[in-house]
Amino acid sequence: MDEGALGNGIEAGQPLHDDLGPGPSTEGASTLRGHGDRIVAATRVPGRAGRTPPRPYNPIGPSLTLGETAVRHKITVVGAGNVGATLAQRLVERNHADIVLIDVVEGLPQGKALDLLEAGPVIGYDSLITGSNGYPDSAGSDIVVITSGLPRKPGMSRDDLVMTNAGIVSGVARQAAAASPDAVILVVSNPLDAMAQVAMAASGFPRERVIGMAGILDTARFRTFIAQELSTSVLDVQATVLGGHADTMVPLIHLTTVGGVPVADLIPRERLLQIVQRTRDGGAEIVNLLKAGSAYYAPSAAVAQMVDAILLDKRQVLPCSVHLQGEYGISGVFTGVPVRLGAQGVAEGVELELGEADAAALHRSGGGGDHRAPARRDRHPAPLPPLLRRPYVRRYSHDMKRRSRARIWRRPGWGARRGAFPSPTRSPSS
Repeated sequence: MDEGALGNGIEAGQPLHDDLGPGPSTEGASTLRGHGDRIVAATRVPGRAGRTPPRPYNPIGPSLTLGETAVRHKITVVGAGNVGATLAQRLVERNHADIVLIDVVEGLPQGKALDLLEAGPVIGYDSLITGSNGYPDSAGSDIVVITSGLPRKPGMSRDDLVMTNAGIVSGVARQAAAASPDAVILVVSNPLDAMAQVAMAASGFPRERVIGMAGILDTARFRTFIAQELSTSVLDVQATVLGGHADTMVPLIHLTTVGGVPVADLIPRERLLQIVQRTRDGGAEIVNLLKAGSAYYAPSAAVAQMVDAILLDKRQVLPCSVHLQGEYGISGVFTGVPVRLGAQGVAEGVELELGEADAAALHRSGGGGDHRAPARRDRHPAPLPPLLRRPYVRRYSHDMKRRSRARIWRRPGWGARRGAFPSPTRSPSS
């Protein structure tokens, strides 16, 4: 474009100290696009007379044109600490649901909610966020996220929090379930798998609507450390971590690839085992560095991904802590396995065929026995109908040399789509 006049006596490169949007001009006026305070381009557009206003720009969430309406979803986040407040920020900026932030500390959720609400005009979201010390405001929530409980301190394990946080999570789950009987509960409080067990028993919800956040966070840490080791993008690293959210988690090395290449071909086994151990100690490493408190940026990002999958009915496969009833040979406990998340919570599960070592490690991580939910059996839902097991569906590892298999388990009525993992049309040798 020539550096001549752009229209209305304004030239390219001229400092601009007025609004960059179109003013009350007539047909054929110029709209200027600025970069800092310099004019870098101009495009002629029709004037405002007789046309519908453009969609407002929103870099995060969808926007509506004039006359369009949408049903607002509601998400309740219980606990206004670091994890809860950061999660509330991530969710409100997505602009697809109203947020209720609950905490027992008077003024804490109200203050943080008001601060986030006032950021809306700057960021560009219209979601309503309110703070409360009770559950009436949360009534009718689509999703309830439980982050409340004591955080870890240096030298503590997740299991050291079990007695204290069990009482907190039990009370929260019971009140949240009463206010939102159709909600999906996502548990973040530690020790994660035990607290998910408590939440299911206290709420009386079926297992597909009580889900623990663990595998996404553990997998993200594993992918991060591998990407750092190879100086590559984390987006090139594909991995899965199964098992409990503890030191016994099971990163599946044989299914981990970097740009389609098995990680075992890129990193020596000794170094790879060190990365696996660092992944298992990932939470403790952050606790020791912070001295007070625990991780909250990565955990909140992991929960936000689960919320997106459920609220938008993505039917996305993610590693989550769910209540197993015979899958992987484990019954009666929560542990991390791949599941497909949709509008009703867990739509179906993916049961991978593991090697003997990984299967044994997962069995140890999940307990393997029949450890049923504690107390309040009168509130515990009746066992779900037996899951229908599909025949093995062939899948192939990225190196196209080793063949693995997966099977889908689902409950009748979940409406799982067939062909989720279609068999390849060509054999690995072709």
